Amino acid sequence: MKAIFLKEIRSFFGSAIAYLVIAVFLVLAGLFTFVFEGDYNVLNSGYADFTPFFNLCPWILMFLVPAVTMKSFSDEFRMGTIELLLTKPITHFQLVGGKLFAAFFLVLFALLPTIFYLFLIGNLAYEGNSLDSGSIIGSYAGLCFLILAFSSIGTFASTLSDNQIVSFIVGLLICFFMYFGFESLATYFGTFANTIEKIGMSAHFSSMSRGVIDSRDLIYFISIALLFSVLTLFRLQAKIK
Repeated sequence: MKAIFLKEIRSFFGSAIAYLVIAVFLVLAGLFTFVFEGDYNVLNSGYADFTPFFNLCPWILMFLVPAVTMKSFSDEFRMGTIELLLTKPITHFQLVGGKLFAAFFLVLFALLPTIFYLFLIGNLAYEGNSLDSGSIIGSYAGLCFLILAFSSIGTFASTLSDNQIVSFIVGLLICFFMYFGFESLATYFGTFANTIEKIGMSAHFSSMSRGVIDSRDLIYFISIALLFSVLTLFRLQAKIK
């Protein structure tokens, strides 16, 4: 797994992909958080609250993560290098895990510079006011697990087609449905609305954003990542037969 992970990281940083991902994420997050008017503008809220930024991040990540993962397997299938990879002394599990964690690491690396935004907002706050550290820690933890789940979905989507654009669109649609779909469907289920809503990622991310690191939320995100990783393994095995 380590060899595949390092190979993918070198591939990311050996091209413009990594730098483009980091730049796009930081520019979009910065513009919506500090420049553009709207609900996500932190400065318009009038107090030191970083919640709008964390509400914005899932939307950006929903596009960004599938863009990172879309070439994970689709490129290997298109160029016929998947067979060459499988001749190496690695298992299918190590291959999937290496590509998944490489994408996860890259997006996580793009998230790190946003910590600077915290210091900026903290310095703008009135004396005696401070940022809610519990909420911030919970939100960053939630984003890390959300990135892991989105990365597993994107990696799975990359096995569905040899075309990177198709993989990106499928990954985007699955991420969107898993995050917002169940929340929207819940309105049609009456007494079961709360149960349906909790199947989606939004409810669990919102729970962690309140500063409560509940084991149920952690288990949920890990289960989603494992589920799509298993689906990726099945799809990979079916593809190479």
